[in-house]
Amino acid sequence: MFYMYILKDKNGELYIGSTNDLKKRFSEHNAGKVTSTKYKRPLKLV
Repeated sequence: MFYMYILKDKNGELYIGSTNDLKKRFSEHNAGKVTSTKYKRPLKLV
């Protein structure tokens, strides 16, 4: 099963992505392991 997700950064900008493991992917985003959101932390799941 795949999930579509939306993240909101500290400036209110949105990022849209998809994954089959939402918990793992969200952790990767907040750990700075995803290049596109590395400098936009902290992120919130919308």
